Formats: sequence, structure tokens, C-alpha cells
Amino acid sequence: MTKLIALDLDRTLLNSAKEISPRNEQVLKQLHRQGMKIVLCTGRPLNAIRHYLKQLGLDEAEDYTINFNGGSVTHNRTNTFLFQRGLTKQTLAPLNEFVMAQQLPLDILDFQQVFEIATGQPSLYRQTVKGITFSDVKFAELDPDHLYSKAVLAIDPAKMATVKAAALATATLTANFTIVQSQPHILEFLPKGLNKAIGLQALVDHFGWTMADVMAFGDADNDKEMLMAAGDGVVMANGLPAVKAMADHETLTNDEDGVAVYLERTLLAH
Repeated sequence: MTKLIALDLDRTLLNSAKEISPRNEQVLKQLHRQGMKIVLCTGRPLNAIRHYLKQLGLDEAEDYTINFNGGSVTHNRTNTFLFQRGLTKQTLAPLNEFVMAQQLPLDILDFQQVFEIATGQPSLYRQTVKGITFSDVKFAELDPDHLYSKAVLAIDPAKMATVKAAALATATLTANFTIVQSQPHILEFLPKGLNKAIGLQALVDHFGWTMADVMAFGDADNDKEMLMAAGDGVVMANGLPAVKAMADHETLTNDEDGVAVYLERTLLAH
């Protein structure tokens, strides 16, 4: 029986205007009132999605969010971590060498803010993520003892295929990172072996449940493990072919209230 609904944001719960539609909001609030755990699972920091949590009323005693693609599980009300996994400056060094050689921008996040690394190349990340502090720094200035959540290349989508292929062909990167494309213009570098299913498992363990109790929605590379691990993995009609291939079910697109349509049919129809 489904006890927890895990939701990717971009191109899944959010429509193309980056909004939670009235229909999606209504259905999720109704299920939440009935005791269902509603968990947003995103690559974004918590501060960047606070307005979505507020819109859905996800501020009760046992409401959590999975951020940084599984890198942290955060208690919505207190901002404390149930689970956390990150990267060190030493681990990030090969990525800095890669972006300098390839003449690419680089943004490194900890669990509170974004460090825009001075590479001489403009990043698209500032216009992508709102509600979080950005600092301009040189890689050499990063604290070697600090824990970082992930690194991001935010570039022109037309260049993504070439850059992604180059990154995946670089042994020092594949040895140190899980590399996923989360949006058409964003390539993410996560701690090796990390994915949304890791954070989700930590939360499910906290509640004393199993992954069979989870229904998960997603569309992209960084949702695959979560959809595979969940009792019911649901892909959006606008999802990538590789994600559709391993999902249990498919629903309508993110602009057609695909999340609400599926939940109405499966959980609210009884």
C-alpha cells in the first residue's frame, strides 16, 4: 500500500512555467490531509523550493524533503538533516581541471549556498535557481575541510551532448562522481554512487517502511534509480526514452497535470 509519494520537480510536478498547477496542488493537499507523506525529491537546495513546500502545506512534524539528488534529507520545519552525503574540495579538483581545460563554467554548492567558480566562462545557473545565495570565488579559495553537496555545469543546451560525452569519457571524473543530466542545460556531478533512491531509502528507513510503500514520479536521468526502487515508478509522457523503458507506468505530461491525473486514478478513485 502506498504510504509515501516522491515527486521530482522540474518537468514532473512543475509545469513549463515552473508552477504547481491548481489541480496538482488540490490532489496532493487532499492526500496529505489523509496522512500520505508527500516528499519533493529534487537536485535543488531546500531554500530554493520553500515556496513550493508552503504552497503544498508541507510543514507538519514529520514532513521531509530530499535535496541535492539524494545528498540530503531535510526536516522541512527545523531545517535539520536526517541524512547527508557530500564532496570535498580534493574530490572536486579533477572537475575544476576539466572545466578549465574545456573552457566551461562551474558552480559548486554546499548545503546552503552556491559558489560560482571563476573560470572566465558565464554560467546559466544564477538564472536557473532562485532563493539561494551566490558567491563568486576562485577554486583555490574553497575551504578544504568544508562539505559540498554537488557541482553543476549550466551551459547552452546545444553544447550539452558534446560536454556530457567528454565528461563521461574522462576517467578522473567517472571515478569520483555520479554524472547526470537533470535539465536540458544542466549537467550535475554528485558524490559517486549517490542518487535520489539513496536519500529516499534513508527516509523510508526512518519511518520503518520499505520502498514497496513508495510511489515515485520523474522524467529524467536523475530519477531512474528512484523510479526503479519504488513500489510504483511513474514516468511522465514528456520523460526521456531511457526513463520510460524502466518505469512501471506512464502518465500524461507535466503540462497536462500528469501527477494529479495518475493519483486521481490510483489513490483517490477508491
